[in-house]
Amino acid sequence: MTTKKKISICVSVYNEEAVIEKFCDSFESIRGSLKWDYELVFVDDGSLDDSLSILEQKAREREYIKIVSFSRNFGHEAAMIAGIDNCDGDGIICMDSDLQHPLEMINPIIDSLEEGYDVVNMIRLENKSAGIIKNITSKAFYRVINILSDSTCFLENASDFFALSKRSADVLRKYYRDKNRFLRGYIQSIGFKTTTIEYVAPERAGGESHYSIRKLLKFSIDNIICFSDFPLKIGGYAGIVAAFMGLIVLVYTLATYKTAPSGYATIVILICFLFAVLFCVIGVIGKYLAILFSETKDRPIYLIDKKIGFDDKNESN
Repeated sequence: MTTKKKISICVSVYNEEAVIEKFCDSFESIRGSLKWDYELVFVDDGSLDDSLSILEQKAREREYIKIVSFSRNFGHEAAMIAGIDNCDGDGIICMDSDLQHPLEMINPIIDSLEEGYDVVNMIRLENKSAGIIKNITSKAFYRVINILSDSTCFLENASDFFALSKRSADVLRKYYRDKNRFLRGYIQSIGFKTTTIEYVAPERAGGESHYSIRKLLKFSIDNIICFSDFPLKIGGYAGIVAAFMGLIVLVYTLATYKTAPSGYATIVILICFLFAVLFCVIGVIGKYLAILFSETKDRPIYLIDKKIGFDDKNESN
């Protein structure tokens, strides 16, 4: 007798008390139609509201719900990798709890996994909650990272809604343990048999997005650096430009030495330009050194305060 496969659904939670009930009720309404067995693994990323209490109540009511609770807030990326670490299904789906990642897409994802795909990237056709600025900057981010990165595999409008086979999840667990992570980038670059499924993101079920413009900017800079060494080369390119400009000034000076002006403005402009380049390069190098320092310290990606519904009691990774 063939054992029915299981799909693990990893859901990251941070201050989502307004949507957890709706998410669980929505899953309850579709779980009977799922083609595989299932488990819901909620990762509470140090929520400051009643999210954890609500999850604990749901776990008591429904045996398929498991909870991983962090000791503090470690960030969305850490929550997703913790979910992957603690899921034991034949396939893993990572999604958010705000219902912008439609639960109705679970069966199409399972179909792709049954067809032998190891990575299923969910491509967002439309985000009804995002404004014009967010949509434009999202597209710009992927275009920039594809230009700067050694790899050009990053899909526009890919999101933190994706699925992995067991073997691709094992690769992430074993090899991709960076402290500075870009998980959706990792899954697009590990190779294996990959496919995409398109979806439309509905309005948030409640609450507000936790990504401000400042956080998105920091996220973008960190992840461009994570996948590209081009910023480190800026100093060399800037040096070539500065040398070329200096050559032009030299030729101009030699050609007009009899009627040459005092040169005050030219000197000031050159000094300002060169110092701007210098500080830019120092800043970029400092950012890379900060990432190297973080990796060298080798502190855990996350710390677990408690786990509910699991046999093991691992507290960090």
